[in-house]
Amino acid sequence: MANGMHDYLTMLNERDGGINGVKIEVDECETGYDTQKGVECYEQAKAKNTLVFNPWSTGITLQVIPKASVDKIPVLSMAYGLSAASQGDVFPWVFNPPMTYWDGASGIIKYIGEQEGSLENLKGKKIGYIFLDAGYGREAIPLIEDLAKEYGFEMLQYPVAGKEMQNQSSQWLNVRRDKPDYMVMWGWGAMNPTAVKEATKIRYPMDKFIGVWWAGGEDDARAGGAAAKGYKTLNFNAVGPNFPALQDIKKLVVDAGKSEVDPAKFGENLYNRGIVNAVIMAEAVRVAQDKAGKTLINSEDMRVGLENLAIDEARLEALGLSGFMAPMNITCADHSGHNKMYVQEWDGENWQKASDWFSPMTDKVTPLAISAAEEYKTSNAPWPDRTEACAN
Repeated sequence: MANGMHDYLTMLNERDGGINGVKIEVDECETGYDTQKGVECYEQAKAKNTLVFNPWSTGITLQVIPKASVDKIPVLSMAYGLSAASQGDVFPWVFNPPMTYWDGASGIIKYIGEQEGSLENLKGKKIGYIFLDAGYGREAIPLIEDLAKEYGFEMLQYPVAGKEMQNQSSQWLNVRRDKPDYMVMWGWGAMNPTAVKEATKIRYPMDKFIGVWWAGGEDDARAGGAAAKGYKTLNFNAVGPNFPALQDIKKLVVDAGKSEVDPAKFGENLYNRGIVNAVIMAEAVRVAQDKAGKTLINSEDMRVGLENLAIDEARLEALGLSGFMAPMNITCADHSGHNKMYVQEWDGENWQKASDWFSPMTDKVTPLAISAAEEYKTSNAPWPDRTEACAN
């Protein structure tokens, strides 16, 4: 992901001279997925007057949210972090497009319902939830619990401690005992390939095993060998290198020796995910420049750019990314966009599209997000009221 993010922005520097004549500086800070180290990285970024901070961890995101409004630095947690941060009236400095974890959880349950004929047919079913036992993995639980009550299915939880990512035999023995009708995974890093391998060991039906978008790397699925065929995950970006923008990246960055990506991984799912993140930032810079009437913008201008970000089909085509991702629209009130997603399936060698693009269950997600944002304000009192004007 880091390589995809870096390479797209480097390509803009090489091909276009940056954004409206201003070169982009990409500053990287290794967190090791450690929250305290991530906060230190944030402080370093702040000292360098960063336009936007990308935490790349839900735990780090939760720690820097209170700092963002004080420091006036936008936090971009792309499809991770605090789901309630989609509420721009409460979190004017936090952005989580193209969708939240609650959107993703609702999407998985919606998809499972379709496989069963309807959501009402989930009554009496057992849905297992194996998750990294951290802020990230726990984030989706409230939404799934609400849907379990509404549709009458039983949610079985299988937490995986960070230190046990590569040792999940006890959890999967419990899965074998419980026989859930479907398994949902909120995994990250080494947890994913381990879970796929363990699922194949107990002969869990892989077509009933569905991961969130962070559990969909090629290396995650490859770990299960031929037996992993049928494993599914959500996705919100296309897989593969066959897009004009990616061909520009290959020519100007990868082939030119200016990338750290393994050429064999160019165009893989998570590399492309990093490109989505870079597109969001680059397009927000363009909007910010336009709104501010200047090319050298600051972090406060960048927040306005993010809050007015609209990427339609025509813009995606102009970027050389038609079909690469769904159109996106961020507003003052909605910092997520609650975009469309799709389900991909592992065919033993590659990811294949297994569904059309579809929307999350926003009628279930939005009320929960509104109430959770209010709860956050109360538990973090005094939480500042929004004073930032909505730019037109």
